[in-house]
Amino acid sequence: MQELGAKIDETMIDRSLPRLKTGLDVLREHEFQAVELPVHGLDAIRNGRLDYARVMHVRELLADYDFLYSVHSPDPINLMDQTDLELHVAVLKASIEFALLINATVLVYHPGRYVSEELFMLYEKHDMSSDEKRKLFDKETLLLQRIADEYPEITICMENSRPYLFHSPYCYAERLGPLAEQVENINRKNIKINLDFGHVYLSSKHYGFDAIKAVEQVRLLIGHTHIHDNFGKVIFHHEKQQTRLVPFGRGDSHMPVGWGEIPFEDILSTFIDGYEGMFMMELRGRYFDSVLESRENLRAILASCIPHRTLQERTFVNGT
Repeated sequence: MQELGAKIDETMIDRSLPRLKTGLDVLREHEFQAVELPVHGLDAIRNGRLDYARVMHVRELLADYDFLYSVHSPDPINLMDQTDLELHVAVLKASIEFALLINATVLVYHPGRYVSEELFMLYEKHDMSSDEKRKLFDKETLLLQRIADEYPEITICMENSRPYLFHSPYCYAERLGPLAEQVENINRKNIKINLDFGHVYLSSKHYGFDAIKAVEQVRLLIGHTHIHDNFGKVIFHHEKQQTRLVPFGRGDSHMPVGWGEIPFEDILSTFIDGYEGMFMMELRGRYFDSVLESRENLRAILASCIPHRTLQERTFVNGT
Protein backbone atom coordinates (compact mmCIF):
# COMPACT_ATOMS: atom_id res chain seq x y z
CA MET A 1 0.00 0.00 0.00
CA GLN A 2 1.16 3.54 -0.74
CA GLU A 3 2.30 5.81 2.06
CA LEU A 4 -0.37 7.32 4.30
CA GLY A 5 0.50 10.84 5.34
CA ALA A 6 -0.74 14.06 6.85
CA LYS A 7 0.02 17.70 6.25
CA ILE A 8 1.10 19.80 9.20
CA ASP A 9 -0.89 22.96 8.60
CA GLU A 10 0.85 26.34 8.35
CA THR A 11 -1.39 27.75 11.07
CA MET A 12 -0.10 25.07 13.43
CA ILE A 13 3.55 25.79 12.72
CA ASP A 14 3.36 29.57 12.25
CA ARG A 15 7.16 29.67 11.86
CA SER A 16 7.82 27.81 15.14
CA LEU A 17 10.18 24.87 14.76
CA PRO A 18 9.22 23.55 18.22
CA ARG A 19 5.60 23.38 17.02
CA LEU A 20 6.75 21.61 13.86
CA LYS A 21 8.61 19.09 16.03
CA THR A 22 5.49 18.51 18.13
CA GLY A 23 3.48 17.72 15.00
CA LEU A 24 6.17 15.41 13.64
CA ASP A 25 6.38 13.59 16.97
CA VAL A 26 2.62 12.95 16.92
CA LEU A 27 2.74 11.59 13.38
CA ARG A 28 5.71 9.37 14.17
CA GLU A 29 4.01 8.06 17.29
CA HIS A 30 0.98 7.11 15.18
CA GLU A 31 3.26 5.47 12.58
CA PHE A 32 2.49 7.72 9.63
CA GLN A 33 4.80 7.19 6.67
CA ALA A 34 4.61 10.61 4.99
CA VAL A 35 4.32 14.29 5.88
CA GLU A 36 3.49 17.38 3.82
CA LEU A 37 5.13 20.62 4.90
CA PRO A 38 4.04 24.14 3.90
CA VAL A 39 7.14 26.12 2.98
CA HIS A 40 5.28 29.35 3.82
CA GLY A 41 4.43 28.07 7.29
CA LEU A 42 8.14 27.65 7.96
CA ASP A 43 9.03 31.18 6.84
CA ALA A 44 11.72 29.80 4.55
CA ILE A 45 11.06 32.23 1.66
CA ARG A 46 11.00 36.00 1.84
CA ASN A 47 10.32 38.20 -1.19
CA GLY A 48 11.14 35.40 -3.61
CA ARG A 49 14.43 34.40 -1.99
CA LEU A 50 15.12 31.21 -0.10
CA ASP A 51 16.55 31.71 3.39
CA TYR A 52 19.23 28.99 3.33
CA ALA A 53 20.13 29.39 6.98
CA ARG A 54 16.51 28.85 7.91
CA VAL A 55 16.32 25.79 5.64
CA MET A 56 19.38 24.29 7.33
CA HIS A 57 17.62 24.57 10.70
CA VAL A 58 14.63 22.75 9.21
CA ARG A 59 16.89 20.08 7.72
CA GLU A 60 18.57 19.50 11.07
CA LEU A 61 15.20 18.98 12.71
CA LEU A 62 13.93 16.64 9.99
CA ALA A 63 17.09 14.51 10.22
CA ASP A 64 15.62 12.86 13.34
CA TYR A 65 12.63 11.51 11.40
CA ASP A 66 12.17 8.90 8.71
CA PHE A 67 9.25 10.32 6.74
CA LEU A 68 8.67 10.65 3.03
CA TYR A 69 8.04 14.35 2.39
CA SER A 70 5.97 16.46 0.07
CA VAL A 71 5.94 20.27 0.12
CA HIS A 72 3.06 22.68 -0.42
CA SER A 73 4.11 25.88 -2.18
CA PRO A 74 2.44 29.20 -1.21
CA ASP A 75 -1.13 29.38 -2.52
CA PRO A 76 -0.82 32.90 -4.04
CA ILE A 77 1.79 31.79 -6.61
CA ASN A 78 0.22 32.59 -9.96
CA LEU A 79 2.02 31.91 -13.22
CA MET A 80 -0.69 33.92 -14.96
CA ASP A 81 0.08 37.03 -12.92
CA GLN A 82 0.17 40.17 -15.06
CA THR A 83 1.79 42.62 -12.65
CA ASP A 84 4.79 40.88 -11.04
CA LEU A 85 5.26 37.55 -12.81
CA GLU A 86 9.01 37.35 -12.12
CA LEU A 87 8.34 37.35 -8.39
CA HIS A 88 5.80 34.55 -8.71
CA VAL A 89 8.28 32.47 -10.70
CA ALA A 90 10.96 33.18 -8.11
CA VAL A 91 8.72 32.03 -5.25
CA LEU A 92 7.86 28.81 -7.10
CA LYS A 93 11.53 28.08 -7.81
CA ALA A 94 12.46 28.83 -4.21
CA SER A 95 9.74 26.41 -3.09
CA ILE A 96 11.19 23.71 -5.35
CA GLU A 97 14.69 24.33 -4.03
CA PHE A 98 13.36 24.03 -0.48
CA ALA A 99 11.71 20.73 -1.40
CA LEU A 100 14.95 19.40 -2.86
CA LEU A 101 16.97 20.45 0.19
CA ILE A 102 14.69 18.50 2.53
CA ASN A 103 14.63 15.50 0.16
CA ALA A 104 10.95 15.86 -0.69
CA THR A 105 9.73 14.09 -3.81
CA VAL A 106 6.60 16.16 -4.56
CA LEU A 107 5.81 19.85 -4.71
CA VAL A 108 2.16 20.93 -4.77
CA TYR A 109 1.37 23.99 -6.89
CA HIS A 110 -1.97 25.80 -7.25
CA PRO A 111 -2.52 26.43 -10.99
CA GLY A 112 -2.73 29.88 -12.48
CA ARG A 113 -5.75 32.10 -11.90
CA TYR A 114 -7.21 34.48 -14.43
CA VAL A 115 -8.12 36.73 -11.52
CA SER A 116 -6.07 36.66 -8.34
CA GLU A 117 -7.88 35.98 -5.10
CA GLU A 118 -6.85 39.44 -3.92
CA LEU A 119 -8.81 41.01 -6.78
CA PHE A 120 -12.03 39.06 -6.38
CA MET A 121 -13.96 42.13 -5.29
CA LEU A 122 -13.08 43.71 -8.64
CA TYR A 123 -13.91 40.58 -10.64
CA GLU A 124 -16.44 42.24 -12.93
CA LYS A 125 -13.91 44.87 -13.92
CA HIS A 126 -11.33 42.20 -14.71
CA ASP A 127 -13.44 39.86 -16.83
CA MET A 128 -11.54 38.44 -19.81
CA SER A 129 -12.32 37.14 -23.24
CA SER A 130 -11.66 33.52 -24.09
CA ASP A 131 -8.68 34.62 -26.21
CA GLU A 132 -7.14 36.51 -23.29
CA LYS A 133 -7.61 33.51 -21.02
CA ARG A 134 -6.04 31.23 -23.61
CA LYS A 135 -2.95 33.44 -23.80
CA LEU A 136 -2.53 33.20 -20.02
CA PHE A 137 -3.11 29.44 -20.16
CA ASP A 138 -0.38 29.09 -22.82
CA LYS A 139 1.94 31.35 -20.81
CA GLU A 140 1.66 29.00 -17.84
CA THR A 141 2.29 26.01 -20.12
CA LEU A 142 5.58 27.45 -21.32
CA LEU A 143 6.75 28.50 -17.86
CA LEU A 144 6.03 25.10 -16.33
CA GLN A 145 7.78 23.32 -19.20
CA ARG A 146 10.91 25.34 -18.49
CA ILE A 147 10.68 24.87 -14.72
CA ALA A 148 10.04 21.12 -15.04
CA ASP A 149 13.11 20.80 -17.26
CA GLU A 150 15.20 22.86 -14.82
CA TYR A 151 14.20 20.69 -11.85
CA PRO A 152 13.73 17.12 -13.13
CA GLU A 153 14.27 15.64 -9.66
CA ILE A 154 10.98 16.96 -8.27
CA THR A 155 7.45 16.10 -9.34
CA ILE A 156 5.28 19.21 -9.54
CA CYS A 157 1.67 18.27 -8.86
CA MET A 158 -0.93 20.80 -9.97
CA GLU A 159 -3.91 20.97 -7.63
CA ASN A 160 -7.51 21.23 -8.77
CA SER A 161 -9.17 24.37 -7.39
CA ARG A 162 -12.33 25.01 -5.40
CA PRO A 163 -15.06 27.32 -6.77
CA TYR A 164 -16.63 30.38 -5.12
CA LEU A 165 -20.19 31.62 -5.33
CA PHE A 166 -20.61 34.37 -7.95
CA HIS A 167 -16.84 34.66 -8.54
CA SER A 168 -16.10 31.45 -10.42
CA PRO A 169 -14.62 30.48 -12.75
CA TYR A 170 -11.60 32.42 -11.56
CA CYS A 171 -9.29 29.46 -12.30
CA TYR A 172 -9.40 26.90 -15.11
CA ALA A 173 -8.53 24.16 -12.60
CA GLU A 174 -11.94 24.32 -10.94
CA ARG A 175 -12.73 21.53 -13.41
CA LEU A 176 -10.49 18.50 -13.88
CA GLY A 177 -10.83 18.48 -17.68
CA PRO A 178 -8.96 21.75 -18.34
CA LEU A 179 -6.42 20.85 -15.65
CA ALA A 180 -5.74 17.55 -17.42
CA GLU A 181 -5.43 19.47 -20.69
CA GLN A 182 -2.78 21.71 -19.16
CA VAL A 183 -0.81 18.78 -17.74
CA GLU A 184 -0.90 17.09 -21.14
CA ASN A 185 0.12 20.32 -22.89
CA ILE A 186 3.12 20.69 -20.59
CA ASN A 187 4.00 17.09 -21.47
CA ARG A 188 6.66 16.46 -18.86
CA LYS A 189 7.02 13.30 -16.78
CA ASN A 190 7.46 15.36 -13.62
CA ILE A 191 4.22 17.35 -14.02
CA LYS A 192 1.15 15.59 -12.60
CA ILE A 193 -2.22 16.34 -11.01
CA ASN A 194 -2.64 16.69 -7.27
CA LEU A 195 -6.20 15.44 -6.78
CA ASP A 196 -7.81 17.41 -3.96
CA PHE A 197 -10.88 15.44 -2.91
CA GLY A 198 -12.54 18.33 -1.09
CA HIS A 199 -12.14 20.67 -4.03
CA VAL A 200 -13.44 18.26 -6.65
CA TYR A 201 -16.49 17.52 -4.51
CA LEU A 202 -17.24 21.22 -4.04
CA SER A 203 -16.81 21.84 -7.77
CA SER A 204 -19.05 18.93 -8.69
CA LYS A 205 -21.85 20.33 -6.55
CA HIS A 206 -21.34 23.89 -7.82
CA TYR A 207 -21.17 23.02 -11.54
CA GLY A 208 -23.37 19.93 -11.49
CA PHE A 209 -20.98 17.28 -12.80
CA ASP A 210 -20.25 13.75 -11.58
CA ALA A 211 -17.09 13.84 -9.44
CA ILE A 212 -16.50 10.11 -9.82
CA LYS A 213 -16.62 10.20 -13.62
CA ALA A 214 -14.47 13.34 -13.69
CA VAL A 215 -11.73 11.66 -11.64
CA GLU A 216 -11.98 8.49 -13.75
CA GLN A 217 -11.18 10.52 -16.86
CA VAL A 218 -7.91 11.92 -15.43
CA ARG A 219 -6.84 8.87 -13.42
CA LEU A 220 -3.59 8.28 -15.30
CA LEU A 221 -2.38 11.83 -14.59
CA ILE A 222 -2.80 11.75 -10.78
CA GLY A 223 0.54 11.89 -8.95
CA HIS A 224 -0.47 13.06 -5.47
CA THR A 225 -3.59 13.50 -3.36
CA HIS A 226 -5.05 15.84 -0.75
CA ILE A 227 -7.68 13.97 1.23
CA HIS A 228 -10.14 15.76 3.51
CA ASP A 229 -13.91 15.96 3.96
CA ASN A 230 -16.71 18.50 3.51
CA PHE A 231 -20.44 18.74 2.71
CA GLY A 232 -20.12 20.14 -0.81
CA LYS A 233 -21.51 23.61 -0.03
CA VAL A 234 -19.65 26.40 -1.81
CA ILE A 235 -18.99 29.75 -0.09
CA PHE A 236 -18.32 33.36 -1.01
CA HIS A 237 -14.66 34.16 -1.64
CA HIS A 238 -14.29 36.22 1.53
CA GLU A 239 -15.69 33.60 3.93
CA LYS A 240 -12.61 32.20 5.64
CA GLN A 241 -13.77 31.70 9.23
CA GLN A 242 -14.44 27.99 9.18
CA THR A 243 -15.50 27.97 12.84
CA ARG A 244 -18.57 29.98 11.79
CA LEU A 245 -19.32 27.93 8.68
CA VAL A 246 -19.00 24.36 9.93
CA PRO A 247 -22.30 24.45 11.90
CA PHE A 248 -24.00 25.07 8.54
CA GLY A 249 -21.94 22.47 6.66
CA ARG A 250 -20.47 25.15 4.40
CA GLY A 251 -17.05 25.70 2.97
CA ASP A 252 -13.79 24.01 2.13
CA SER A 253 -13.63 22.79 5.70
CA HIS A 254 -10.76 20.26 5.45
CA MET A 255 -12.36 18.00 8.04
CA PRO A 256 -11.21 14.48 8.95
CA VAL A 257 -12.23 11.67 6.62
CA GLY A 258 -15.71 10.47 7.50
CA TRP A 259 -16.99 13.72 8.98
CA GLY A 260 -18.58 15.01 5.77
CA GLU A 261 -20.28 13.56 2.72
CA ILE A 262 -17.54 12.96 0.15
CA PRO A 263 -17.88 9.49 -1.51
CA PHE A 264 -14.25 8.55 -0.89
CA GLU A 265 -14.56 4.89 -1.76
CA ASP A 266 -16.21 5.57 -5.11
CA ILE A 267 -13.62 8.21 -6.05
CA LEU A 268 -10.60 6.24 -4.85
CA SER A 269 -11.79 3.14 -6.69
CA THR A 270 -11.50 4.96 -10.01
CA PHE A 271 -7.71 5.36 -9.83
CA ILE A 272 -6.26 3.24 -7.02
CA ASP A 273 -5.11 0.53 -9.46
CA GLY A 274 -1.76 1.73 -10.73
CA TYR A 275 -1.57 4.79 -8.48
CA GLU A 276 1.91 5.10 -6.94
CA GLY A 277 1.65 8.38 -5.05
CA MET A 278 0.96 9.26 -1.43
CA PHE A 279 -2.43 9.40 0.25
CA MET A 280 -1.98 12.73 2.00
CA MET A 281 -4.62 13.95 4.44
CA GLU A 282 -4.81 17.74 4.41
CA LEU A 283 -6.72 18.61 7.58
CA ARG A 284 -6.99 22.10 8.98
CA GLY A 285 -4.84 22.66 12.04
CA ARG A 286 -7.92 22.76 14.26
CA TYR A 287 -8.52 19.07 13.44
CA PHE A 288 -4.98 17.80 14.04
CA ASP A 289 -6.05 16.09 17.26
CA SER A 290 -8.32 13.90 15.11
CA VAL A 291 -5.65 12.90 12.58
CA LEU A 292 -5.53 9.32 13.86
CA GLU A 293 -9.31 8.91 13.54
CA SER A 294 -9.11 10.29 10.01
CA ARG A 295 -6.27 7.91 9.15
CA GLU A 296 -8.15 4.88 10.43
CA ASN A 297 -11.26 5.86 8.47
CA LEU A 298 -9.14 6.28 5.36
CA ARG A 299 -7.43 2.93 5.92
CA ALA A 300 -10.78 1.17 6.07
CA ILE A 301 -11.90 2.85 2.85
CA LEU A 302 -8.67 1.99 1.04
CA ALA A 303 -8.94 -1.64 2.14
CA SER A 304 -12.34 -1.92 0.47
CA CYS A 305 -11.49 -0.09 -2.76
CA ILE A 306 -9.83 -2.78 -4.85
CA PRO A 307 -12.61 -5.39 -4.41
CA HIS A 308 -15.15 -2.59 -5.01
CA ARG A 309 -13.43 -1.64 -8.27
CA THR A 310 -13.35 -5.27 -9.42
CA LEU A 311 -17.10 -5.49 -8.80
CA GLN A 312 -17.73 -2.28 -10.72
CA GLU A 313 -15.72 -3.50 -13.71
CA ARG A 314 -17.46 -6.89 -13.74
CA THR A 315 -20.87 -5.23 -13.60
CA PHE A 316 -19.93 -2.92 -16.47
CA VAL A 317 -18.64 -5.75 -18.64
CA ASN A 318 -21.71 -7.89 -18.06
CA GLY A 319 -23.97 -4.95 -18.76
CA THR A 320 -26.05 -5.56 -15.61
